[in-house]
Amino acid sequence: MEYTVDVIIPVYKPDIKLKKIISRLAVQTYPVNRLIIINTEKKYFDEYFGKDDFLKKYPFVSVSHIRREDFDHGGTRRAAVSESDADFFVCMTDDAIPRNDRLIEKLIAPLIAGKAEVSYGRQLPGKGCSVAEAANRHFNYPSKSCIKGKEDLKTMGIKTFFCSDVCAAYRRDVYDELGGFERHMIFNEDMVFARSVINAGYHIAYAADAEVFHSHSYNIVQYTKRSFDLGVSQAMYPEVFSDISSESEGIKLVKRKIRFYIKKRSAQLIPLMIITDGFRYIGYKAGKKYRKLPSGAIELLTMNKEFWK
Repeated sequence: MEYTVDVIIPVYKPDIKLKKIISRLAVQTYPVNRLIIINTEKKYFDEYFGKDDFLKKYPFVSVSHIRREDFDHGGTRRAAVSESDADFFVCMTDDAIPRNDRLIEKLIAPLIAGKAEVSYGRQLPGKGCSVAEAANRHFNYPSKSCIKGKEDLKTMGIKTFFCSDVCAAYRRDVYDELGGFERHMIFNEDMVFARSVINAGYHIAYAADAEVFHSHSYNIVQYTKRSFDLGVSQAMYPEVFSDISSESEGIKLVKRKIRFYIKKRSAQLIPLMIITDGFRYIGYKAGKKYRKLPSGAIELLTMNKEFWK
């Protein structure tokens, strides 16, 4: 049986990375049926593509536009999924570049085989990536694939339902059965849904051979704000996160990063790493207590100001 696959990408201020993504999705060994782009703020899209005929070469691409104040990590993706009638849909971000032409094939393989209902790919450090960001990718996206289920909660903890919409595939029938992405989310729509997958007795695959180049170049302030939003997302969904410790994973990450720095002969960067991760932890803890914070403090700490409006 030939399954249909749509790809969904929220876009904001497109650049050359989006063109690379589109051109590589167009030549996948397992063909993409439709590429559904939900763009935030039409003016930025028009400014970049302008009179460019690039998109005319790819009839499988559809583009719709929303206002910045209407973007939501859960709601926007949920709306995009409603436009698809494919058997599987793949969520990606506009800065995740497929490594090769087998991304879709490898990503949906566990779904076709019946081994999992959701799968997510491996994120490789992009060009110019810092040692710190490379260490994060090395920890969260190892070279070995695995299948995760409810039986792994005691041993794997929060990693059991770790999943990333930077590059993740979903069985549409199971997505509908479980109610889909939450409509209003600051962050973490992928992991909140992934927990419902695990709770229902289904499985999540980590497909290490489905690879994209994706990394950030955040500074201390940006890392702190991102961690604050992470804490907020966990506080908003205690039924998902309260019985699982995230902090133990954070400690593991710090230890492995130190070893990674030493291996890369970058031990001189360890003090800055410890300071950065200290601020990330402060941001995370503040996010967990966001209900006790004044609105001014939240506006200062969040990376997603529109969410609070």
